[in-house]
Amino acid sequence: MRFFSLSFLCLFFSLASAGEKPNIVFILADDLGWKDLSNEGSTFYESPNIDRLVDEGMKFTRGYAACQVCSPSRASILTGKYPTNHGITTWIGDAAGEKWGKRKRFDSHYPAEYDRALRASEVTLPEALKEAGYKTFFAGKWHLGDKGSWPTDHGFDINIGGIDAGSPRGGFFAPYQNENLPQGPDGESLTLRLGQETADFIKDQHEAAPETPFLAYLSFYTVHGPIQTTPELWRKYRDKAAEMGLTEAEARFKWDRRLAVRQVQDCPIMGGMIEAMDDAVGMVMKQLEDLGIADNTIICFTSDNGGVSSGDAFATSNLPLRGGKGRQWEGGIREPFYIKAPGVTTGGATSAVPVNGIDWYPTLLELAGVEVPEAQAVDGVSLVPLLEGDAIEDRPLFWHYPHYGNQGGEPSSIITEGKWKLIHYHEDGRNELYDLENDEAETTDVASTNNEIVADLKAKLDTWLEETKAAFPEPDPNFDPMKREKKWSDMKTKGIERLEKQHAGFLDPDFKPNKDWWGSAPLD
Repeated sequence: MRFFSLSFLCLFFSLASAGEKPNIVFILADDLGWKDLSNEGSTFYESPNIDRLVDEGMKFTRGYAACQVCSPSRASILTGKYPTNHGITTWIGDAAGEKWGKRKRFDSHYPAEYDRALRASEVTLPEALKEAGYKTFFAGKWHLGDKGSWPTDHGFDINIGGIDAGSPRGGFFAPYQNENLPQGPDGESLTLRLGQETADFIKDQHEAAPETPFLAYLSFYTVHGPIQTTPELWRKYRDKAAEMGLTEAEARFKWDRRLAVRQVQDCPIMGGMIEAMDDAVGMVMKQLEDLGIADNTIICFTSDNGGVSSGDAFATSNLPLRGGKGRQWEGGIREPFYIKAPGVTTGGATSAVPVNGIDWYPTLLELAGVEVPEAQAVDGVSLVPLLEGDAIEDRPLFWHYPHYGNQGGEPSSIITEGKWKLIHYHEDGRNELYDLENDEAETTDVASTNNEIVADLKAKLDTWLEETKAAFPEPDPNFDPMKREKKWSDMKTKGIERLEKQHAGFLDPDFKPNKDWWGSAPLD
C-alpha cells in the first residue's frame, strides 16, 4: 500500500477541489533532441509555446529517454519499466538475428531478438487511469504493435492516427495513408491536425462530462523523417540561416566512430517542423485556457530519443552533447523533460537530478491520486518529491541496447551514477568511462585511470542485466572486418560529400522540394 505524504496531499487538494482529479495532457515529440528548443539554448529553432511550459512548470536538465530509439522509450513511458523488462529493446520492425546479416551492414554481431508488440499483460498508464475513472484519448504515432496491439487495445478509449508505422505513411501532409486517421483536405498539416484533434477532444470531453477527468496523449510523428515543411516556414528559416551567417558553412558534418554527425543547426526544414509542432502545442494550451481548466490540468512534454544528428535525415545537432538518436552518448538519450502541475510545481523551477522515461508512470499516477497497480512491477520512481522541491533517493540509471542503430549506434549497455557514466560495448567487451560533471560532451574516456570506479559500475551493470534477463547480440560467423572498413571508408569520403551537398541545397534560394509535401495550410 502506498501512503502519500501530508505535504503532497495538501498540494494535491490545492490542485483540484475535494473529490476532483486533475486532467493530464501528455505530449510526446518524436526524435526531438535535447538542444532542439529555444529554452534549451537553440538560437535557430523557435518554440515559444513549449517554452511556456518551462516558465510555468519544472524543467529537468538531466531528463533521459529509456532508450536511444523510439519504440522502447514509448513502451517505457506507458509501463514504467525498463526496455529489458517490457521486452521491446529496439524500434519495432528492426531486423534481428541472422536477418540483420542480410542487410549488408557488415557488422560483427547479430542483434538480439525482441518483442514486436506491447504485451497485453502490461497494465499501462491509460489502463490504470481508466480504472480510476479517466477518459483516455490518443493521437499520433503509436509504433508499439500492429492491429490487435493498437492504443485501444492498451487502455485508450479513442485512437486518432495510431498504427504500427514509425513514420507518417505518405508524409506530413494530406492525403494521409493512415486507416486510423480520417482524411483531411489536400495539403493539410498532419502536425497541426493532431494538435487540433487533441484540442477538440478536450473541448468535447469537458462540455459533455466536466466531472470526468481525462488523459489526452498527444504523440507527434514530427520531427521524425521524412523532413517536410511548408514553403512559408522553409523561407522563414532559410532567411534566418542567412541572417545568422549559416548559409556559407564550409562543413556541416564530422565523422565520429561509425557515421557522420551534424555539427550545426541550420536546416530550414527542421526549423519549420519544430515551429509547426510548437503551434500545435499552443492549440492545446489555448483550449485548456479558454475552457478555464488549465489550473486543473497537468501538462508533460518530452521526446522518445535524441535528435537525429546521424542517419535518417541528419537534420539537427545536439552539441555540446555527443552523438544523437541511436547512439550511446548523451546526445542519444538526453531529452527535454518538463512537467507543469498547477499547485505542485513552481514556475521556472529546474532540477538537475537525473530522471528517466520510466518515471512518468508512477509520477502521473501519484499526481492523480491513483495507486500503482500491484500487478505492474514498475522500475521508475515518482518524481513528486522533486516537484515539491524535496529530494528522491540517489539511484543508478540503466540502458541496454543489444542492437545496431541506423544512426551509428553500437550494441552496448550503460549505467550512470552520480557524475559517472560507464558504457560497456558488446562487440569487444571494452568499457568507456566519462565524468559528466566535468566532461558533458564525453570527449575524454577516463576508464584507464579509474579502475575501481569502472569495476564498481560494471558489477552493478552486470547484476542489473542478469536480474532483468537481458538478451545479448551473438557473433556473426561470417563477419569480414575488411568489408566493414571499406564501407566506413566510403562513408567518410563520398558519403560526407553527398551530405554536404544535400544540406547546402536545403539553403539554396532556389531549393525545390518534392511536390507532394508543398502547400500545407493552417487549420481554421
